[in-house]
Amino acid sequence: MADRAERFVVSGRVQGVWYRAWTVENARALGLRGWVRNRADGTVEALVVGDPAAVEELARRCHAGPPKARVTAVARTPATDDGSAGFTQAQST
Repeated sequence: MADRAERFVVSGRVQGVWYRAWTVENARALGLRGWVRNRADGTVEALVVGDPAAVEELARRCHAGPPKARVTAVARTPATDDGSAGFTQAQST
């Protein structure tokens, strides 16, 4: 099956609570590629690329997040694979 690429925008108390590092850890464990970054509006954005079942699993996990996070929404939209190698924290916007 072909890889799926999606952009996640996570809302709630998601900055300053280890959300990006947690996302990197979980995405790598699922074999996904892409990046995660803080956005100026207080959300966290991620580009997630990989096996569709792994993308779904990360989306499920993102709704909970790390212990100190309080996620209110995970908006998902189709995206284009940017060729990322591995999964990293990207520069904040």
